[in-house]
Amino acid sequence: MSPFPATLPPPDVIPLRGGPVLRWGVLAPGRIAGGFVWALHQHTDQRVHAVASRDPERARQFASSYGVPRVHASYEQLVADPDIDIVYVASPHSEHKRQALLAIAAGKHVLVEKPLALNAHEARDIAHAARAAGVFAMEALWSRFLPQTLLVDRLLREGILGDIRLVTADFGARFDFDPQGRIFNPALGGGALLDIGIYPIWLAHFVLGPPQRVLATGSLAQTGVDGQVALVLTHASDAQALLHTTLFAETPQEAAITGTHARLQIDGRFFSPSGLTLTSPDGAHRVRWTDTSGLQGSEGLAHQAAAVARHIAEGLTESPLHPLERSIALLETIDAARGQLGAASPVG
Repeated sequence: MSPFPATLPPPDVIPLRGGPVLRWGVLAPGRIAGGFVWALHQHTDQRVHAVASRDPERARQFASSYGVPRVHASYEQLVADPDIDIVYVASPHSEHKRQALLAIAAGKHVLVEKPLALNAHEARDIAHAARAAGVFAMEALWSRFLPQTLLVDRLLREGILGDIRLVTADFGARFDFDPQGRIFNPALGGGALLDIGIYPIWLAHFVLGPPQRVLATGSLAQTGVDGQVALVLTHASDAQALLHTTLFAETPQEAAITGTHARLQIDGRFFSPSGLTLTSPDGAHRVRWTDTSGLQGSEGLAHQAAAVARHIAEGLTESPLHPLERSIALLETIDAARGQLGAASPVG
């Protein structure tokens, strides 16, 4: 066992500015798309050149609010725009596959908000289409590109934590019940697992790989979607992940990775810019790291956009940090959990 580190190494962060620049188009402008565009324009050299919505007035208001120069009357017009390099899909989950395939068929690179699709079957369809077309495609799992995640990756590769035995993570938030809104409506792909539970599940996959066994228990919301879920994932070498998500209450939103040499605690809101504490097994030694970029909350989306631009400039059609097979594996785990719960969902 190597000595406990006195300090933590710096993460290998991709620069936000000074690299290749893409011309982005946005499908389905809403709150999530607004945060993404604002982060791009505020913290990177990336620029959004066009937006399209089923509601033209909504698209015009979005363009005015975020400085987007062009509004298209339809999704089809946007993906056909020769001045657009990549399409960002920010629609409800139920529309991800259709809009991703629309962009891919037009020869555009595509970044699809998480989850990549409603289920693993739909995700495979997107992956197959993108690979056949030779375009870049990725699920917008922005947490993978944050400085703290890049640091966690380095610590794992260098064996600082030893053999990983346990990952714990939770993400709970209280949502007002709206049977027609995207959170609770099964027709829109509602439910905790697809919307916020994907973050704890992603962390377990990132650290331990896909699980060999999924055990899920929980309760359904009034509309039949999964409202609260506890998961036990069993991975290779019998390592486990204990995960939780809920639509009914705010939780600490913390995560921890425990190995034979050390334990790594990720601060609350582990999925956004945060901090880390590395602790020795006996608790006698601690090392602290905090994100000093100044980016907070959804501003961290800037890291993802800069990484995507770099990947495409390098000629890649998938991200080596978050490849399509990982997105498919995430949905396989979610599919298994939802099946055990009997959660309602549209068939993709």
